[in-house]
Amino acid sequence: MLSLNQHPHRRFNPLIGEWVLVSPHRTKRPWQGQTETLIAEAKPQYDPDCYLCPGNARAGGARNPQYTSTFVFENDFAALLPDTPHEFSNDNNLLIAQGEPGACEVICFSPRHDLTLASMPEEQVASVVDVWAERWQELGDSASVAYVQIFENRGAMMGASNPHPHCQVWATAEVPNEPAKEQQQLHAYAQKHNSCLLCDYAELEKQRAVRTVVENDCFIAVAPFWAVWPFEILLISKAHVADLAVVSAAGRRELASILHRLAGLYDCVFDALFPYTMGFHQRPTDGTAHPEWHLHAHFYPPLLRSATVRKFMVGYEMLAMPQRDITPESAAERLREALRNCRI
Repeated sequence: MLSLNQHPHRRFNPLIGEWVLVSPHRTKRPWQGQTETLIAEAKPQYDPDCYLCPGNARAGGARNPQYTSTFVFENDFAALLPDTPHEFSNDNNLLIAQGEPGACEVICFSPRHDLTLASMPEEQVASVVDVWAERWQELGDSASVAYVQIFENRGAMMGASNPHPHCQVWATAEVPNEPAKEQQQLHAYAQKHNSCLLCDYAELEKQRAVRTVVENDCFIAVAPFWAVWPFEILLISKAHVADLAVVSAAGRRELASILHRLAGLYDCVFDALFPYTMGFHQRPTDGTAHPEWHLHAHFYPPLLRSATVRKFMVGYEMLAMPQRDITPESAAERLREALRNCRI
């Protein structure tokens, strides 16, 4: 009989329609590969050399105002430009390209240089959530924008160029790859089952109580059954809502609370500032009704066994399919243990 805790097996991700190879027996192998140094360094409340602190000059030459809460500005080195021609190019059906106009914004969570979502007061995290909803709504209302992606890269390991607490918002003329995969799967599931994939999945995980890490009245955070990254989290709205803009005021406070707890929990696991990429997936803003869409967020942390071992997508994963050793069940148990020990 197949044992998901002992035998190599594949797990299907219904959200993107892809498989992941799980090899739980490999957690016993010794590690002699590359290690990382992850140190929880104390930071000042204000850094005169930081491009994002209040009153400081940014790398692009503009100067920040003396902001006292969240602060939004256009990225000085944006990956997308609004005046790009949205034209299609096709050379023999092989050399295919399309212009991608768009906009990129930066949101500073707090004027303080030394805070993160884990260390900010919950009411300040709630203010960040309100700004996310506002920016999603305003950018998505543009007829030229089909998708708005909110994401945070935390830590230098994840490519964050500045330690000041901040995230980015990119608005694109087309729906990007990952949400496009989810769009297809959510729609197909709704057509086949006459229900919502993530509503059903959240309820199933709540019943199983094996991979659930933390929940409150409005949101549930699980180590998804099909997780690729170690300690990956899928944060799902319990109500069937498609975007942050329609989440109630009480729901946004609950979202702020669970984000605060999750970020703190990650720090607790390895006793250091835990790196991750986090982002929200919301309905496309392409002018089409999307009743199948369900608000959720992904947390992708790269650390594998300790604060010194990082997971890379190499070898078989780049050439064949994602593979993981640590099961979501064991990761969820370790996170719940940290939750109990750290009293977050």
